[in-house]
Amino acid sequence: MGEREGYYVLMLSLHGRVCAEPELGADADTGGQITYVLEEMRALARDPRIRRVDLLTRRFADPRLPAIHDEPVEDLGDGVRIVRLYFGPRDRYLPKEQLWDHLPALVDRTLQWLRETGEVPDWLHSHYADAGFVGVRLAQLLGVPLIHTGHSLGRDKRERLLAAGEKASSIDRRYRFARRIAAEEEILAESSLIFASTRQEVERQYGLYENRARAQFEILPPGVDLARFAPPSDRRRPSPLLAQLRRFLQHPRKPPILAIARPDGRKNLQRLLTAYAGSALLREQSNLVLVMGQRERLDALEPGAREVVTDILQGIDDHDLYGSVAIPKSHHQDDIPEYYRFASQYRGVFVNPALTEPFGLTLLEAAASGLPVVATRNGGPQDILRNCRNGILVDPMEPTDIARALETLLTDGRRWQQASRAGLRGVTRVYSWDAHARAYLRRVERIRHRERKSRRRRRMVLEQNPSFLPKADHLLVCDIDNTLVGDDAQLQRLIAWLRARPQVALAVATGRNLEQTLAVLAEHEVPNPEIFITDVGTRITYRQRLHEDQAWAAHLRHRWWREGVLEVLRSHGELRLQEKAAQSEFKVSYYFEPQRPPSVPALLKALREKGIAARAIVSHQRYLDILPSRASKGHAIRFLCFRWGLPLDCVLTAGDSGNDLDMLGGGLRSVVVGNHTPELEELRGHAEVYFAKAACAGGILEGIHHYHFAGAKDD
Repeated sequence: MGEREGYYVLMLSLHGRVCAEPELGADADTGGQITYVLEEMRALARDPRIRRVDLLTRRFADPRLPAIHDEPVEDLGDGVRIVRLYFGPRDRYLPKEQLWDHLPALVDRTLQWLRETGEVPDWLHSHYADAGFVGVRLAQLLGVPLIHTGHSLGRDKRERLLAAGEKASSIDRRYRFARRIAAEEEILAESSLIFASTRQEVERQYGLYENRARAQFEILPPGVDLARFAPPSDRRRPSPLLAQLRRFLQHPRKPPILAIARPDGRKNLQRLLTAYAGSALLREQSNLVLVMGQRERLDALEPGAREVVTDILQGIDDHDLYGSVAIPKSHHQDDIPEYYRFASQYRGVFVNPALTEPFGLTLLEAAASGLPVVATRNGGPQDILRNCRNGILVDPMEPTDIARALETLLTDGRRWQQASRAGLRGVTRVYSWDAHARAYLRRVERIRHRERKSRRRRRMVLEQNPSFLPKADHLLVCDIDNTLVGDDAQLQRLIAWLRARPQVALAVATGRNLEQTLAVLAEHEVPNPEIFITDVGTRITYRQRLHEDQAWAAHLRHRWWREGVLEVLRSHGELRLQEKAAQSEFKVSYYFEPQRPPSVPALLKALREKGIAARAIVSHQRYLDILPSRASKGHAIRFLCFRWGLPLDCVLTAGDSGNDLDMLGGGLRSVVVGNHTPELEELRGHAEVYFAKAACAGGILEGIHHYHFAGAKDD
């Protein structure tokens, strides 16, 4: 693919079956979001300012699914590609709720992939909370803007499910709401820009979040493919769908009530069926057509989808609706525009009865097809109908309200015609992908201008200086206290192992400052490491002339204000400043009593309200470090690997306490030494995290042999 001048955009959309022609409706994760992302990519790539758009997603080789999902790159042409990286089990597709534990590994694999390509995107754009979790970390490490589109939000969805009568414990366990909502709060605090489809999404849905006030929002509705979705060209010619629907419908030319949605309880299709069954007028004068994704066998569907389809089948039987309801088992992607045209041709109505709809892309597709709509009043449909004036909003919890709206549009020919024409005008005027792309780039270029200093810092990271590790191809990174030191006999064994392997460079990662670090290493007769990561990851120093990495220091200045931290936390009586030697430019350190631990979320919230982007690290149940949001031991290690081109699988980390947490796991092989504190127990069972039995340096050696690190043998 020939390269051209312009921006390079990296999008992230991680869940679902993402490919050029996705199996929409195949499961709960393969729906409108994927269509949105693909269309947005193509629209951006048509703009001459864009050189390339890559979409990063999950790679897997599930034998039950098409082989395309195991292809590392799928070229869509015209500067658009899908790039797939492994994370999670390689041989199994996973629903999005099961991906959370594997997301840190994707951060590391993406860094490695970017280093291999030799290019950093001009900005990242994440879609949905899981991609936002990854995007926040990549943006912090790369120093590039993060743009985010939520599509749906955890707090809002949780409220709707509770209102529908589901139990809190059940939905929290099923949808991992605690992790999702925490990620969404972090995204709001760290993103450069949040795109929302509607004002209602900003005010009602994002309004449920503490960090809403810290975020910058722009209203940017998606577009619709006006070449694909259009009214029937000849209303006199029979629809090609008639032959298929005769299997279900006794009178297939009756006006159809069309719903296109995956079989998910949140889509509220059961209440739509109840509304239809409860109206003698609707049963007499119309058919109900439910296009609910793909299914071969009921028992092959996931439990939630199987429950919805079973309820629909039971409702058809209970109300004796045979001959009036169509529920096709499968459809081709090209059938979807034809369903809209079919419904428009026979003067039907499209209905979206979802409990809540973040936007409502199907409503735009219906409008572009000349089809009036009935839609939930909860969410984005409010804005769409305000712009298009092509239908009626309803309370999705009230079947009688849904039925009345359907009856109005189906029986009032003049109103049907007005809604049809208004929808066509509105969608052409307001909703097109090219207009979307122009507005998108106008807003993002403002962000780039505002963050131009970050781009200069990024160039510092990528400049091709000689590596400080000219002979090493492996890196061992150890915490010092109670990890590297603490057992002198085992420490000497470890030092001997390192001396016998010049290809392994030693780095230390510690909460101590550089002077303290040099002193404790000299006390224990440890030869100076090649790299010092000190002050809880806020300072990187190289052994050669004790040269400090200025690119890292510049990277950390993003939204950091040390004096502001001291000012904000001065009123917290449970905190006591540590000695001057424990403080540094990018670290404010406190003591606290184990009986009076601080509320870390409250501290961070207070700092955010002052515009300070910070993170808090608690260790040994008595120490608190406040750092820039981009600082940590783990970030420093990943920064080094990215800068010097060291593969992450050539790195081994070892630690014992909470301030080591983020350098253990992800894509890094890690060892938790046997004398670790309880704070690290949450890592037990994680891939690439080995819990050693031996303490201190003995545990490091045990981990080295466990991983056969740098060719180590079990002997």
